[in-house]
Amino acid sequence: MRKIVLVACVLFGIMVNAQEAKKYDFGRNELKGNALALVFGSFNVSYERILSEESAVGVAVNLPFDNKNWDINYTLTGYYRYYFGKKPAAGFFGEAFGMLNNVDDYVYNDGTNYYELKTLTDFALGIGLGGKWVTKKGLLLEINGGLGRNLFNNQYDDRDFELIGRLGISVGYRF
Repeated sequence: MRKIVLVACVLFGIMVNAQEAKKYDFGRNELKGNALALVFGSFNVSYERILSEESAVGVAVNLPFDNKNWDINYTLTGYYRYYFGKKPAAGFFGEAFGMLNNVDDYVYNDGTNYYELKTLTDFALGIGLGGKWVTKKGLLLEINGGLGRNLFNNQYDDRDFELIGRLGISVGYRF
């Protein structure tokens, strides 16, 4: 009986030790550029810090350089992501984000009965979905989209930017 208990304890110890050795060794920092935004005349870059195999936080900056196509002057977005993939911080993800945005918008002026151009700064909260694929060398491709609602400047009933979107096809590097 003692031999059976001893063999069981040794086997259990080997199994526990083998599972501990399965820890992942991966970079916890990512720099990405949004290629889709670049095509449409905007510079969008983001940094992401991986907290665990399933979650990360990040910040993204969007600065349009083609004012013909954009009414947005800038956006600054902070986000939290939860990953559902088998690889660390990769695969399908859901995110929650907060976005500080500055836009030029035509709003109706009751005093003059005309629309006038105003620059509005607002903050939006939103959610998004996406997917990320990472190679063994650290190169990555990410596709994401999300929708948020601006919380302030609600005195303008006819403003164009009550809802604000987040869309990207990004390439980057994990280190």
